[in-house]
Formats: sequence, structure tokens, C-alpha cells
Amino acid sequence: MKTSESGGDVTIFLGGDVMTGRGLDQILSRPVEPELREPAVRDARDYVKLAEAASGPVPAPVPDRDVWGEGLDILEAHAPDARIVNLETSITGRGTFWPGKAVHYRMHPANTGCLRAAQIDVCSLANNHVLDFGAEGLVDTLAALREAGIEPAGAGRDIGEARRAAEIILGAKTRILVAAMGSTTSGIPPSWRAGSSSPGVDLLPDLSEASARAVGERFARRRQPGDIAVLSLHWGSNWGYDVPEEMKRFARALVDAGVDVVHGHSSHHPRAIEVYRRKLILYGAGDLITDYEGISGYEEFRGDLGAMYFPTISLCDGSLRRLRIVPVQMRGMRLRAPSRRDGAWLLDTLRRISAPLGSHFSADSDGAFVLDEGGARGAGPPARER
Repeated sequence: MKTSESGGDVTIFLGGDVMTGRGLDQILSRPVEPELREPAVRDARDYVKLAEAASGPVPAPVPDRDVWGEGLDILEAHAPDARIVNLETSITGRGTFWPGKAVHYRMHPANTGCLRAAQIDVCSLANNHVLDFGAEGLVDTLAALREAGIEPAGAGRDIGEARRAAEIILGAKTRILVAAMGSTTSGIPPSWRAGSSSPGVDLLPDLSEASARAVGERFARRRQPGDIAVLSLHWGSNWGYDVPEEMKRFARALVDAGVDVVHGHSSHHPRAIEVYRRKLILYGAGDLITDYEGISGYEEFRGDLGAMYFPTISLCDGSLRRLRIVPVQMRGMRLRAPSRRDGAWLLDTLRRISAPLGSHFSADSDGAFVLDEGGARGAGPPARER
């Protein structure tokens, strides 16, 4: 564990959408049947062909670690104490296509090594693809993750399991509690809500202050001195930089209720970042690993460019001490470092959309983006020491 004069810090890796199903599953060691039921695509291998048309030949099968590409070097260099991503696929070889959905994602359980390769600790599952293959697919997903030594959060066999926060134990007196929730604003079907005896996701009823307080109360019942509370939240539209006022109010209410880190995702590109009362709010972490390469549409948002987030959090009060963001790009169905020009474009975009929220970024010598010191202090009074 990393320590500091303040009594100790932890660094967390936060990743956006990791979509290792469909086309990516097809290049791993044991793919599921490639059948799809999309309006224009009926074979998952067609997504591999699109990537090849854009970037050249894609080998198959590839080792589990290959989809992370240079991302593994970035993780090794930053050596985070915990690693959290939004896993936007079911992990199953069975189940039936959820009716009425245009897109279905699944990965074979034998391919979970691609998650172990990055030493992921927790996968948020409260999203709009985890039940693409029904309750059977969800049950298989939960089992596959646990067998791989990865904790799921945000979905379960009933609402109790879906709401149970995952624990990342870092020491005798240090835990990171990770809860995950979803909003219908991200496209999660309302029928996917987990019930007292039915499987599903932990779906927010709304984005009200009352809902935020309820989340804080759930953390408070589990919390011990020194714990860090992370809420991984699938919400909002896929495209666009605007953050609705309702989302801003809800994120800030979560912090007021005791959440230390709001890990938002759903948008296919990074959205604005805010530091409120010295706590980190990612309104949209963006896509990280996908099979979207070569798909046309929405080019102005540069969905091929993603980011790996490394906040350093104080154990005294959960406040943000530092934030480093490393730009990455999906190319050839693996992560790589973007060109200097592409990295500069992403930094300029992040500056432009985050400045109205008081967050300002600079480029480090290694190409990473660094939150300026004033932004790390954030607006409003500091949180109380715990």
C-alpha cells in the first residue's frame, strides 16, 4: 500500500466500458457461436473484418492479455492498489437472446483470462448488456467472475446480492467498498431490475436527492474507519458532451451522502470531470476496450480514443489527492498509445468540457493528463476526517 504523511493514500485504476464480447470474443482462444441478431450484422466475426479493414490483419486466436496491449504496461507503471472496470458483456455460452434488443454481447467463460490478465478486482455489472442472454447468462457471468477471482457488483440472483458492495481489502484497516448501480437513461430495460427473488441489476428508481441519500445510507451500514466508498454508475446517453443538470445534482448529492468516488460510465467517449468537496466525479469514463473499430458514425467524438484513470485517494477523508489520466486508443483490436496529435486532441477536449466545472488539466512529460492542483482541492469545504 502506498503511504503519505497524511496517514496513507491509495491509487485506484478506473476503467470505462470493457466490452470483451462479440468481435473480441471471436479472436480469443475459445469463442462462443458467432451468431448475432442485429439489424445489419448476423455474424460476430464481421466486427473483426471491420477492424481489419481499418487497421490491417488481426491475428486469431490471440493470448488473453493481447486485447489490453500497451494498457498492461500502463497498469504496471502506475501499480494501482485496486482495479475497477465496467464489464459490459455477459459471460456465457448458453441462454437465449433477450427479445427486443438490437445488440447482444457475450464472451465464452473460458476467455475470462483476458480480465485476469489485467488483474481486475471488481467488475461493475449494472449495465445494459449483462442480461443480454437472460437470467442463465447472468448466473453464468457471476460464476465465471468469481471463479476468476474477480468480484462482481451491481447485479445478482436477487436484489440483495445485486446491492451488496464488493470489497477490495488492502490491509488490516483499509478497504475499498464498490457498489454499482444503473439508470434507465443508459438504456437498461426497466424489466432488468432485480427483485426480492428474481435476478437482475440494481436499478436506480430516479436521480433524486432521496435516492442519493439511500445510497449513502447503504454505504454507511457497511463502512468502517478508513474505508473508501466507490459508486460505479452506468448512466446517461452514449454520445455528447453535455451533462444534464439532473446528473450533476445527483452526483453532488452522492458525495454529500458519503460517496468518495463517483465512477460514471455509458458514454462512448470521455465526458467532463468534476471535483466536488474534494471528491472525484467522472461523469463518463468512456469506452476502454471495444470491437467498434471501423464502424462509421459519430466520428466527431473520436470514440476510438479512450482513457485509463488513476486517482489517488486519501485514507483520512476519501478526498482526491492526485489524478492522472493516460490516453489510449483501440487499434487492431488492442490498446495502444495514441499519436501525439490524437493525445493532444483528447486533452484539449477534456480541458474544454471540464473547465466549466472547475477542473483544469495539464500534459505531463510522459503524455499523461494531470489534474491541476487547484482542481484536486475542489469546490466547497473539505469532507470531515473519518
